[in-house]
Amino acid sequence: MKKGEITNVLVNIGFGNVVAASRVVAIVTPGSAPMKRLREEAKKTGRLVDATEGRRTRSIIVTDSNHIILSAIQAETITQRFMEGTEIGAEEE
Repeated sequence: MKKGEITNVLVNIGFGNVVAASRVVAIVTPGSAPMKRLREEAKKTGRLVDATEGRRTRSIIVTDSNHIILSAIQAETITQRFMEGTEIGAEEE
């Protein structure tokens, strides 16, 4: 495994839901108009995954397959979990 390469690392995005770290392109906050448009477009085309369990959306995760995942966990918290997962993967070399 190359340094910085992420393989088989799952990141908890809340309520028992996980996402493959190697497939994540961006983790963004949902407040801006472009993010709201991104969310609506994904919903229209069937690429939206709602993992909020009915709670307020606090982060939007964009994947390499162009799927949009909504999470009720803060973007900063998910980013921290993401970074912890990559550090674990680097230690296994």
